[in-house]
Amino acid sequence: MSEANVAALLLTAALVACVLGMGWLALAMEVHWAQVRSGSLSGSGVWRLRVCGALGLGAALLLCLAVDHASMAALVWVMALGASALLVALALSWRPRWLGVLAWVGGRG
Repeated sequence: MSEANVAALLLTAALVACVLGMGWLALAMEVHWAQVRSGSLSGSGVWRLRVCGALGLGAALLLCLAVDHASMAALVWVMALGASALLVALALSWRPRWLGVLAWVGGRG
């Protein structure tokens, strides 16, 4: 596989990791959890969702750093954060049940 293809694959993985991280962080909020699942979220569920969200965003940063030098990677990562936050916000306002695939981290609601 060429170097350009590897870079594109790593950046795509970084964007996916950002979307997952933002989705988990959004589901850690009681309001968004109620949009996706019935029932309340336990304290340990909130903790698991926050940790997974932070790990997803950290993994995205590491993937960006694997592709470019630090200044460019940071720029790409911040742009990916913004795009993924917008994507998750639109999903929550339009089809909140789509984020149900990420709710398994929070446990039973």
